[in-house]
Amino acid sequence: MSLDERTIARQFSRAAGTYDAHAELQREVGERLMDRLEGIKFEPRTILDLGCGTGAQAQALHARFPRATLLASDLSGAMLKQARKRRGWLRKRFDLLQANARALPLAEESLDLVFCNLMLQWCDDPAQVFAGLRRALRPGGLLLVSTFGLDTLIELRRAWASVDEAPHVGRFTDVQRLGSALTRAGFAEPVLDTDWLTTTYARAGDLLKELKGLGATHADAHRARGLMPPSRLRAALAAYDTFRLEDGRVPATWEVVYASAWAPDHGQPVRDGQGEVASIPISSLKVRRRE
Repeated sequence: MSLDERTIARQFSRAAGTYDAHAELQREVGERLMDRLEGIKFEPRTILDLGCGTGAQAQALHARFPRATLLASDLSGAMLKQARKRRGWLRKRFDLLQANARALPLAEESLDLVFCNLMLQWCDDPAQVFAGLRRALRPGGLLLVSTFGLDTLIELRRAWASVDEAPHVGRFTDVQRLGSALTRAGFAEPVLDTDWLTTTYARAGDLLKELKGLGATHADAHRARGLMPPSRLRAALAAYDTFRLEDGRVPATWEVVYASAWAPDHGQPVRDGQGEVASIPISSLKVRRRE
């Protein structure tokens, strides 16, 4: 599966005004990711909230590290407009940057903390994103990531599989693949763990409305285009009913993978698709001038 970045940006832009009303799970996961900072003696000077959405976690990061310079970045300009409203008039709380996570316009060794909550599943190649973040983090800088694992929306996936063979739900990662991507990018001491969360709904259609309200609908570049026949959707919703719980509600499973890793000291390799690249700060290079 390959993701259509234009579709992703368009979907989240359309959902910018409704996102917060549907983002209870995203806020809960963001708080759990923030808890990874407990017990760490760490005072970052510069923080990046990557995939900031409407700015809820950027606001929480500012409250936690009020002396730090904070940059909130997202692919969607409409999401950043919502983040700007949340920031209010006090611009010093955090700056805003519209950018693609694959190609962030950040200087080498310019960050101390990268906080990335439930964004990575919208990237085709997490290793590429990690390689860019590895270059942007100073030695001793910390990367905190949450993303969805393989069991996420398994009920919805199985319901659609009973109707047709087309992909209707995104493909998610697993702990081993995420850990391997961190290692290939050159991060040190990666720690990964997993939570399984369940949300419930009166009807399966309510889950679909929530996903649309979040902008989190299917973005496969090879997905079927055009309107879906109502009969096919009804069949999928009927299949979803087979998962109904004893209390009459239908569940949705969310497997959440958390990862933390540190940027190593100078001299450790940064790995990309071509192999290993030496990690040496430009400031350490001496230039010999010819007389």
